[in-house]
Amino acid sequence: MSFPGTAQEHTGQEWTERYQGALMNTFGPPQRVLVRGEGPYVWDVDGNKYLDLLGGIAVNALGHAHPALLKAVGEQLGTLGHVSNFFTSEPQVELAEKLLSLLGQDGPGGGAGPRAANGRVFFTSTGTEANEAAFKATRKTGRTTIVATEGSFHGRTMGALALTSKQAYREPFEPLPGDVRWVPYGDAAALESAVDETVAAVVVEPIQGEAGVVVPSDDYLAEARRITSEHGALLWIDEVQTGIGRTGAWFDHARSCITPDLVTVAKGLGGGIPIGACIALGDTATLLQPGNHGTTFGGNPVATSAALAVIETIEAEGLLENAREVGDAIRSGLADHPLVAETTGRGLLVGIVLTEPKAAEIQQAALDAGLIINNATPERLRLAPPLILTPEQADGAVKTLRMLLDEASS
Repeated sequence: MSFPGTAQEHTGQEWTERYQGALMNTFGPPQRVLVRGEGPYVWDVDGNKYLDLLGGIAVNALGHAHPALLKAVGEQLGTLGHVSNFFTSEPQVELAEKLLSLLGQDGPGGGAGPRAANGRVFFTSTGTEANEAAFKATRKTGRTTIVATEGSFHGRTMGALALTSKQAYREPFEPLPGDVRWVPYGDAAALESAVDETVAAVVVEPIQGEAGVVVPSDDYLAEARRITSEHGALLWIDEVQTGIGRTGAWFDHARSCITPDLVTVAKGLGGGIPIGACIALGDTATLLQPGNHGTTFGGNPVATSAALAVIETIEAEGLLENAREVGDAIRSGLADHPLVAETTGRGLLVGIVLTEPKAAEIQQAALDAGLIINNATPERLRLAPPLILTPEQADGAVKTLRMLLDEASS
């Protein structure tokens, strides 16, 4: 099978060999060489079609080649592609205002109306950079200790890596910056024991994605807010993976009815165009001052226009509700399989916890069957498909996954 403009003279294997000869070996060999995407589907160089149930790891919120995103990026690039941060642009200001407005809404659907949260935004190009900005903001409190959770992932630059728990990521680069205290994720009692007047901030994900879609108890974030407030520490919510509609809400922490001090977002915000944001609320908004931080590409007109288009499309197409309904259908469609211990997550961040360590085997079988999924741990599979995924597409994926689970059980 070939497509106009994508016919290739070289096979996937040949491209992979060229990749291995030209790129650093930071990711290992690529699983496939992709050439085209449309909606929730992608095609590889050999003509194979896949239903993308990973969405670039929760990035491609609108799928591939969405007309709204293409229009926004093309028009902005044709008008004003980049300016330094000696200047600003209309989409940069509009996006900052929009994010603050979304944070000012109540409930999982953000339905209380358009009041803006009291805060300020610093734009970046990635989630890691958003977390670096938040890390620097915590230092301006005059305290240096940060409490982070086991199983966390906040990025791989030196500051963000210091807050990422996986030893295999951390050990080659130690000593890392910061005085970090580790506590079990979801354990409010352990958190209370770790936080005192020396702690600058507690950083926590509403759902741990990298760990395999691990969900804490419903009161965990509220307890974290209480504990940090009692000791004058900041509560920093990392919504890089969960934010911008992924879990069926603009921000997943909203369901806990709390106001954090710092919120970081990225991934789905640009729908595939690199952008992140560190959002500081209340008094925290004034911690970073001129000269304290900077970026070349953060707040770029093209990236901020893309993000506005993503948010507008999520609103216009009812994709928050779609994420909730389709995600629930996927979880319920797999939950009763004998090889599935439980399904986890919210919205279209779906975890599949297996009774046996067969995640890698099932992930590879799924790829061969035309489904892109992730084996987060030996016992956990992760799905983060585009928010545009239809019930019919999800139903077909569930049937294929159940077949693969049957084969792995035999």
